[in-house]
Amino acid sequence: MSRDFAKKGRAPARRTSSSSTSATPPWLWFVAGLVLGAFTASLYFIKNPVAAPAPKEEPKPKVTENKTPKPRFDFYKLLQESETIVPASETINEEKPAQEQTTEYILQVGSFPRAEDADKLRAQLILLNLDANIEKVEIRKGEVWHRVVVGPFNNQNELTSARSQLVKNEYNALVLKRAKTK
Repeated sequence: MSRDFAKKGRAPARRTSSSSTSATPPWLWFVAGLVLGAFTASLYFIKNPVAAPAPKEEPKPKVTENKTPKPRFDFYKLLQESETIVPASETINEEKPAQEQTTEYILQVGSFPRAEDADKLRAQLILLNLDANIEKVEIRKGEVWHRVVVGPFNNQNELTSARSQLVKNEYNALVLKRAKTK
């Protein structure tokens, strides 16, 4: 059986109702909800302010008393008795001849408990064309230190040039004044 599709009727066109044209768009409802929510949240936070969290107190470390005795350094007392540190502004008395001067100035570059370490430093200073010597000093009974010294110097110019040479080569030197040895 055949069917005649030409005579089939079409559905009548739908008419739009007047109520759908006056409806508000959905995005407008969304924006209105956001504004209303923000207003409500601001009222809530005004009435109930959020306090900043209090900083946590860390437990204080226990203070323990150190019952070990402090070390005694007799070296400083011995050094004060034998030598004096010269301030940078003091000048060597050049008016007196070298025989009449009773003090001399030296530069102490290092002090070592082992003679080998002192000898290495002495060799480095000799390569810098400085007159370096090693002096043995007994600090306490049986404790010997080896001082590496440059000098003695007869005038301020020699002392200054030797000191600048040491500073230029990154050596720290201590200017010492002591009684002249004969």
